[in-house]
Amino acid sequence: MSVKISGVAPDSIAHKKRISAGEEVISINGKEINDVLDYRFYLNDRKLRLVLKHPKGGSKLVIIHKDESDDIGLEFETYLMDKQHSCKNKCVFCFIDQLPKGLRDSLYFKDDDARLSFLFGNYITLTNLSDAEVQRIIDMHISPVNISVHTMNPELRVKMMLNPHAGESLRHLYHLAEAGVAINTQLVLCPGLNDGKELEFSLRELFKLYPSVMSIAAVPVGLTDHRKGLYPLKPYTPETAGEVIDIIDRCNAEFKAEHGETIAYAADEFYIKAERPIPPTEYYNGFPQLENGVGMWALLREEFMQALDECTVTERDRSVSLVTGKAAYPLIKELAEAAMKKIKGLNVKVIMAENRLFGSMITVSGLLCGEDIAYAAENAGELGEELMIPPNCLRSEGDMFLDDMTPEQLSQRLGVKITQTGGSGDELLSSMLGGN
Repeated sequence: MSVKISGVAPDSIAHKKRISAGEEVISINGKEINDVLDYRFYLNDRKLRLVLKHPKGGSKLVIIHKDESDDIGLEFETYLMDKQHSCKNKCVFCFIDQLPKGLRDSLYFKDDDARLSFLFGNYITLTNLSDAEVQRIIDMHISPVNISVHTMNPELRVKMMLNPHAGESLRHLYHLAEAGVAINTQLVLCPGLNDGKELEFSLRELFKLYPSVMSIAAVPVGLTDHRKGLYPLKPYTPETAGEVIDIIDRCNAEFKAEHGETIAYAADEFYIKAERPIPPTEYYNGFPQLENGVGMWALLREEFMQALDECTVTERDRSVSLVTGKAAYPLIKELAEAAMKKIKGLNVKVIMAENRLFGSMITVSGLLCGEDIAYAAENAGELGEELMIPPNCLRSEGDMFLDDMTPEQLSQRLGVKITQTGGSGDELLSSMLGGN
């Protein structure tokens, strides 16, 4: 197999070696290139012998000398260099199955690709992996690998993922751990299915794979209003959310007594639902599961308050609005009030937007769409000189909400400037102040 080059970066090593778009990479140092993992791994050598195929036929050898970390400047049609692997599971809690109709096609694609775990930190279920692919991860020293475990009970895993291979695929987890591959894991918890005693069992089984298993995140199932015909799941209540926290705390205490640290964490949503205080930043041991919503509150509060303490601004004539989801509203309001108390003339109105697209049980700011924000802002009164939106509610290109509304369209509708806040506490304070 070979991979077609779609472009060559100007002034790059490849450009200087007269490599052209349209040529195909056949091998690097005698190793066949099939996808991005092959390419990235074999590109690390200091001396490269690239065999390239010309579009009109024939091949040529290009020899390159470079530093290990240097990229040579080749571009490909897709970042994976071949087709993305789709998910073969039918999980009872799958969020994509709960999406409303009419959204853009890309939102309905379910990926389950180990290469995306390496490139972007995506979580994989292991059901898509062959023994050969697992061995390739080991041979290439790819770490960490992020794995959606959900349960360590093979029979229950089959039931929850509706895939007959879901239980036996746990062997890949053991194989990776035995080989010393660093692993982050997540458990999407569903009341009455994989919490309670099943959660205790899963935690203790994963603890046995330490230190390869570096972290375990317990995340509550997300339930939208679009579940017709799907498995009957219940949301967490304050009582059941508290039980999850208690189980994790109890298992962590046993683990810490033996190993001197903890690796299991409940997502912030559990503490919010249980109406319990968020643990301090020290609890999260470097925040290995931040992208899973574990420790985000604690880190944002600490960063913001530290930035506010160090801020030399004492007066700012500025009136703005900031919209957020239901879950983060209490924290964002607390931070805004702290800033207004210290800085004379600053007025930050915090607006809570309910999720009208997915339903009231979806409370995170990252799933707010343009219509949700517009509706909340239109009913909030005076917005001031600008409306700030959460850092994670636009797609990665920063140009579109989940419902395809653009920030420009939102701005025109509301008649106010739209800005996106940064994700850290100091960036949030800077946004409130309009830049320091």
